[in-house]
Amino acid sequence: MTEEKKNDSLRLAKHLAALHNLSRAQAEQYIEGGYVRVNGIVIESPQHRVKGDGSERIEMDSQAKLAPIVPMTILWHKPSGIPSEAISGVACESITPASRANTDRSGIRLLQRHLKDQVCATPLETGASGLVVFTQDFPVKRKLIQDAALNEHEVIVDVAGEVSEQQLRGLNRPPMKVAMSKQNDKITGLRFAIKGYAPGSIAAQCQHVGLTIEAMKRIRVGRIPLSGLEVGQWRFLMGYERF
Repeated sequence: MTEEKKNDSLRLAKHLAALHNLSRAQAEQYIEGGYVRVNGIVIESPQHRVKGDGSERIEMDSQAKLAPIVPMTILWHKPSGIPSEAISGVACESITPASRANTDRSGIRLLQRHLKDQVCATPLETGASGLVVFTQDFPVKRKLIQDAALNEHEVIVDVAGEVSEQQLRGLNRPPMKVAMSKQNDKITGLRFAIKGYAPGSIAAQCQHVGLTIEAMKRIRVGRIPLSGLEVGQWRFLMGYERF
């Protein structure tokens, strides 16, 4: 082998395929599955360049297995103050092993491919916190986006001051059902159940009846609750869970 050849860099997938007598597709699948280390560091990009002279340590996990790439859905507790147009970017930075909720029982390792092409299917307005759903899964996208008018969202809203019976009746118009959950002279808590929720829809109705929103939190989308997720935490949707 010439000196020039030794110094050439190779795609990790090509080098791994040669080392383990794999097809290129198999090598890429192992890499994207998080099973390959280069000099002790997990590399998930098949395009990663390695030296052709064999000086780098390339290892494949003894537990490595070829598994299909399954589209993932991620549930995230959005903090208030994040604009709807920035949700996807902030979430991708925030969804890390450290911010994963202890309630996640999926047993799935978080991989780079789980964050690729994620779509925010349930945006929230800037001032709201609560459950946001990101998905790569077409059936979930269809359920939450195309069939949004059929999906019920539950949102807790605190408004300033007391709410009169007339104002409460004014809020209770299809597709909204509104009940009072607490009231004192400073804050009234309202529980909204609304189909076809869109950012700004609750605020518009509150403004229409003369109410000022102090805080808003979405606690349920369809049959999936926020419970078990602290602010900023996330988890994978379990295979048996349905919206």
